[in-house]
Amino acid sequence: MAERVVLFLFKQDKEKLQSFSASLEALKHLKVCTRCFHIAENELCDICSDAKRFSDTLCVVEEPLDVIAIERTGSYQGLYHVLGGLLDGGQNENNSLHITELIERVKDGGIKEVILATNPTTEGDLTALYLKKKLELFKIKITRIGRGMATGGDIEYADELTLISSLTNRQKLV
Repeated sequence: MAERVVLFLFKQDKEKLQSFSASLEALKHLKVCTRCFHIAENELCDICSDAKRFSDTLCVVEEPLDVIAIERTGSYQGLYHVLGGLLDGGQNENNSLHITELIERVKDGGIKEVILATNPTTEGDLTALYLKKKLELFKIKITRIGRGMATGGDIEYADELTLISSLTNRQKLV
């Protein structure tokens, strides 16, 4: 794949290459949102900075690409929390995941519902169940995205209608 990218770039004119180079250079100015761990240009991302968002609903996803995919649907107006990956079956809690920060956000109050929007895979289900156990202490509504998503599928590759259906048909995690 890297060879294909190089060959594609090799065929481009100088102006396009300079524009591409400037875009790559601009990436170094991106940060991680200090609240939700999504991609940001400032301390907080555009979503966390938006006062119009529903601050009592939190959608927990694996990666920033999942936020982007859900945002494309235009059907969710709450806030997000990016875990930065998933638990795997061989460990209790991966310290690189933002689980502690999620617990703190919920503990601080104001959150009435947490939507667990991990991918419908073995690791995604394991992580969702683990988070459910951790969050049950706070007496909030805990839901899981509906199974409009195919088992083994990735949120970032789902079409908007499937994601809308998954969010609309989310169910209480049992």
